[in-house]
Amino acid sequence: MHTDTERCVRAVQSKDARFDGWFFTAVLTTRIYCRPSCPVVPPKVRNMTFYPSAAACQQAGFRACKRCRPDTSPGSPEWNARADSVARAMRLIRDGVVDREGVPGLASRLGYSARQIERQLLAELGAGPLALARAQRAQTARLLIETTALPMAEVAFAAGFSSIRTFNETVREVFGLAPGELRTRAARGPRPAAVPGVIALRLPYRAPLNPSNLFGHLAATAVPGVEEWRDGAYRRTLTLPYGHGIVALTPKSDHIACRLSLTDPRDLTRAISRCRWLLDLDADPVAVDAQLRTDPLLAPLVDAGPGRRVPRTVDGAEFAVRAVLGQQVSTAAARTHAARLVTAHGVPVEDPEGGLTHLFPTAGALAGLDPGALALPRARRTTLTTLVAALAEGRLRLDTDTEWERARAELAALPGFGPWTVESIAMRALGDPDAFLPTDLGIRRAAERLGLPATPAALTARAADWRPWRAYAVQYLWTVDDHPINHLPA
Repeated sequence: MHTDTERCVRAVQSKDARFDGWFFTAVLTTRIYCRPSCPVVPPKVRNMTFYPSAAACQQAGFRACKRCRPDTSPGSPEWNARADSVARAMRLIRDGVVDREGVPGLASRLGYSARQIERQLLAELGAGPLALARAQRAQTARLLIETTALPMAEVAFAAGFSSIRTFNETVREVFGLAPGELRTRAARGPRPAAVPGVIALRLPYRAPLNPSNLFGHLAATAVPGVEEWRDGAYRRTLTLPYGHGIVALTPKSDHIACRLSLTDPRDLTRAISRCRWLLDLDADPVAVDAQLRTDPLLAPLVDAGPGRRVPRTVDGAEFAVRAVLGQQVSTAAARTHAARLVTAHGVPVEDPEGGLTHLFPTAGALAGLDPGALALPRARRTTLTTLVAALAEGRLRLDTDTEWERARAELAALPGFGPWTVESIAMRALGDPDAFLPTDLGIRRAAERLGLPATPAALTARAADWRPWRAYAVQYLWTVDDHPINHLPA
C-alpha cells in the first residue's frame, strides 16, 4: 500500500487507525516516522514519504515518533493472510527465529538461500531480515525497559542484542533517547503496580474486536491444568525456546491487557508473538466483515457482532493432538482426554495463582506413550500415535511458516484424518484465513437454520463468495447455535 501515495496521504490526514501497521509515514523535515493515526498535526504532503515497515524507516535514518509510538502498531494483516515466502519469513522473524538461528536458519526453514530471502524482503519491505529483526529487538528492548526493573545489561541480552554497546546505539537511533532516559520517561506517567517477575503490556489491535467468540472459545475448550478462565482473564502455560511462561490475557475496550511471567526474559519476543497469533490480533476486521456482508444471509450475523477473530493456538503440534482427541466427541469429553495426557506426560510448573499445573506435553514426550493406556477407540489410538510419531520425527511440521497446502496433504495422508480434522488444524494451527469446515455439526445446523445448502459439497460451492475469509465466516456461522464457545464466561 505504501506505493499508493494518494491513499496514504488521505489515511494520514484523516488519522485513520485502520491503516496502522499497513504503512509508516516518514517526515523529511523532522526525520521522524509515525503511524497513520499519529495525533499531531499532519505534515505537508511534500514532506511525507511512505515506507512498508518500521525497519525500512529506521534503515533510511528516521527515528520513531515519541507521541504515536509506531513501534507498538498492530502488525500488517498481510503476513497472516498470505502463504508466500515473504509472509512466512515475516512470521518467523516475528517469532524471533533470526535472533536464535540467524539468517541462514531463516532461509533453511523456508527452503531458499539467504541471498534469495534478502532480495525478496528488500523488494517488498524495503529492509532485509537483519534490519527487520533489529527493529523487533528494539521494540522488545523498549518493553523491557519500560515495564520491568531489569538491569540494562540483562535487558540488552534478553531482547536479543549481542552486546550492550549495540543495544545502547540501537535504542538511541530508533527512539531518540538513551535506554535510561526511556525508563525515566516511562516512570513519569501512570503505571500499574509492578509485580516482581511479571511483565505487563498492552497488545494493540485493529477495531472492532468482538471478544465473545474469541475468549469464549478458548475458555470453553480450556484443558485443565494448562488453561483456565480466572477473574476476567484467559490464562495458560507456554512452552518457549529458553524456558516456559504463564500468560494472562484480558480483553479491554481498545487493547488486550497481557501479563507475562517468564522463566527466561529472552523468550519475551516469542511469547508476545504467540499471544498475538493466538488471538488473531493482526487481522483486518473491516476488510473481512465488508466481504462477508455482501452475502445477504451472513450480513445479519456480521452486523450483530462485527469484528470476530479466529481463535488460534500457541503451538501447532499441541492443537493437532487436541483436534484428534476431539474427533466425534463433545467439548467436555475432549477436555477430559487432553487433561489425562497432560497429567501423565506434561511437565509440572509452579503457578503463583495456583490454577495452572503443567505444560502441554510435546510430541517428543508423547512419542513413548502406551496406546493401551488411552481411553479411546482403537482407530483413534492409531490416529493419535501416528500423528505424534510424525511430529516427533520431524516428518510433519505445523508451525506458523508451514506451507498450508503441503501440510493439508501430509495430514490427509495420515490414518484417521478426515476433512474436519485437516481443516480445523489449517484454520487454528496454521492460520489459513480461508479454511472451511462444511462437515462440522455446528456449521450444518447453522446452514439449515439460515437456508444455506445442506450437503458439504453444495455448501462449499455456496461459500466460494466468502473467500478468502471462510475461516471468519465459520466464526459467524457458529453464533447461530447457542454454545458456550460464543459467550464470555461469567
